[in-house]
Amino acid sequence: MEFFRIKHDIPFMSWGRYTTAISLFTFILAVVFLAIKGLNLGVDFTGGTLMEVSYSKPADLGKIRHALARLNIEEVAVQNYGTSRDVLVRVPVKPDLSSAELSEKVLQALRRDEPGVQLRRVEFVGPQVGEELVDNGLLAILVVSIGIVLYLWMRFEWKFGVAAIIANLHDVVIILGCFALFQWEFSLSVLAAVLAVLGYSVNESVVVFDRIRENFRKMRRASVPEIIDNAITRTMSRTIITHGCTQLMVCSMLFFGGETLFYFALALTIGILFGIYSSVLVASPIVLLLGVSREDFIKVEKKEADALP
Repeated sequence: MEFFRIKHDIPFMSWGRYTTAISLFTFILAVVFLAIKGLNLGVDFTGGTLMEVSYSKPADLGKIRHALARLNIEEVAVQNYGTSRDVLVRVPVKPDLSSAELSEKVLQALRRDEPGVQLRRVEFVGPQVGEELVDNGLLAILVVSIGIVLYLWMRFEWKFGVAAIIANLHDVVIILGCFALFQWEFSLSVLAAVLAVLGYSVNESVVVFDRIRENFRKMRRASVPEIIDNAITRTMSRTIITHGCTQLMVCSMLFFGGETLFYFALALTIGILFGIYSSVLVASPIVLLLGVSREDFIKVEKKEADALP
């Protein structure tokens, strides 16, 4: 479906050296922020206390956060759990308090505003569990990246696989760099958003790569940059519609989803914006740089022709 059609091909590849330089600069900048400031890991990774409390009426999450702010406890996560009366509170580790003392202190603060608060359960997540979550998260990103390369290698050609994974890792590092720069809380939900961006970005790359492969068979007299420019231009309408609709949904979570979904939606927003940029202005120039040619695809047709009697 196309709401509009661009009549003349946009010369994206003529800007390749500039966009690649910008991408390299932002990538290095993100790595520097990660190395200097590091990620502001949430309770899921650093360890802490997990409390489930129950109210006799729908809980006011803003009031609960205000009550906990009086205890000088930062980075507390408060969210509904199951029903509007059940609340899940995640509190980071406090060096001067044990987990039992910390949970009791939090419960007392809540009962000052609402005496009928009932404690349902308390779980203590230690640092060892946090380290395992970090290791498993990094392993998940590695496995996804390897899977993407293998998939594109089998479907297209190894040059496309290398270009796609460089572009996708560029998106991931940019997201992590933004979270390191502004010290936003990095939780498991943000990690899920990062993994979602990997799959989302590679989908856009596959659409462009598929059109490039098709153009190599149709545009016999065109040069490689012209073929790539035509492929990107012909997919622009689809890109705008798809990413626009997705971003509308993500923005609804960003502005109306509350604190629980804010950083998840924020990571998706950054990933979608840079995913469009990387698929068009990072992956395609890298494919051109790696020397993709018509022979990479036409040779299959030659073998089929030789097999015919």
